[in-house]
Amino acid sequence: MHWKVIRLTEVNSTNDYARKIAEEVPEGTVVVAKRQTSGRGRKGRNWASPEGGLWMTAILKPMASPEHVPKLVFVGALAVVDTLAKYGIPSELKWPNDVLVGGKKIAGILSECKLHHFALLGIGLNVNNDIPEELKETAVSMKDLLGRKVNLDEILQRVLRALSYWYSLFRSGRHYEILDAVRRRSAVIGRRVRILENGDVMLEGVALDIDESGALLVETEEGVQRVIYGDVSLRFS
Repeated sequence: MHWKVIRLTEVNSTNDYARKIAEEVPEGTVVVAKRQTSGRGRKGRNWASPEGGLWMTAILKPMASPEHVPKLVFVGALAVVDTLAKYGIPSELKWPNDVLVGGKKIAGILSECKLHHFALLGIGLNVNNDIPEELKETAVSMKDLLGRKVNLDEILQRVLRALSYWYSLFRSGRHYEILDAVRRRSAVIGRRVRILENGDVMLEGVALDIDESGALLVETEEGVQRVIYGDVSLRFS
């Protein structure tokens, strides 16, 4: 994949900016901002994104059938996991879109699409940015883990290199290889989880697997439930 990077000093959201230009630019256009004023995660949640982190959106134009498009979130997550491994940082995936290190969130992936037109793969990775005091129990940065700052351009290039690999598998229909990699790196399979929707517990049980569609299979007292949306909580009070 040939990547063309658009660098911005400040933007409300790289995903929002990318959406405005997506139909006019070639696949592989990447929007990177030093900071976002209205960064967001899934369901419109605020994502703190001050200077020092990697805030980016890749514009993709996959010729994939609609049922496969949701798996693009795994492509982004695996690229982050591979990048962190280059720095000796072991990480795991919390279904569907978070990357954890030691149980703390270091990255989030936001995948959005306009079917048959384009897909936006947003990646927010805590690199050199300071984690707000109120989030230090649940979030971490590469700087915190390594005890030093890391070159952001180097991080970007490594993420894009890994993204090229996983997206090439996606484009060639090798979704089973992507899902197998997600299973091996999963922070939830085999663990007791709660599935939350708007803060309410929808179900509780043991995460068994991720099926071929990308859904999470959870064994509950009522039997195996197939979860296609919702937030996974691994924290029990």
